[in-house]
Amino acid sequence: MKPKNIQLIGTELAIIWEDESESYFPAELLRKHSPSAQNIGEKDILGNQYGGDGPKDFPGVTIQSWDLVGNYAIRPCFSDGHNTGLFSWNYLRELEKKNS
Repeated sequence: MKPKNIQLIGTELAIIWEDESESYFPAELLRKHSPSAQNIGEKDILGNQYGGDGPKDFPGVTIQSWDLVGNYAIRPCFSDGHNTGLFSWNYLRELEKKNS
């Protein structure tokens, strides 16, 4: 399911989905759960972990802007300079379920 409308309301990313349901994602929650290699790390073919060892909480972070990526994701640009996490529509729906 894709969004019909995306807005920034205060410090929350608000999404109205095609089925008219609404989701609200605080910037700190999105930054904490950014699916970027910088945030969660990545493994090489031998299983060695690289990255993902930085801070896990981001108090006061805000969303400055965002880019839509194809028809499947959004890339928020956070006030701490982080902008490499691609949040697919499916990932956002799962994140919402985990944090309700």
